[in-house]
Amino acid sequence: QVQLVESGGGLVQPGGSLRLSCAASRSISGFNVMGWYRQAPGNQRELVAYISRGGTTTYADSVKGRFTASKDNNKDTLFLQMNSLKPEDTAVYFCYARAETGYWGQGTQVTVSS
Repeated sequence: QVQLVESGGGLVQPGGSLRLSCAASRSISGFNVMGWYRQAPGNQRELVAYISRGGTTTYADSVKGRFTASKDNNKDTLFLQMNSLKPEDTAVYFCYARAETGYWGQGTQVTVSS
């Protein structure tokens, strides 16, 4: 069983930045895809960004130019750098990884508010 543990969430003012991390319990080099989803209260879980095994990244239109997904295979960690945060970015952010099956982290709360 693979464990994904997110960290780095918190409260930030509009325009601020946060960096989320997702540490995996096994080597991430075997995952076909890793990514970030988010879910705001009353909303469905939505894709934020994903990164392929080869390093190609894809972003939701709402975060393009502000968020950057990356990974460090040596540390078995996925990252999400979030800049120019807006109140509408407030949500629980989940890490996701897919190999023979999909795995989810437990989520980390991001709140953007003045």
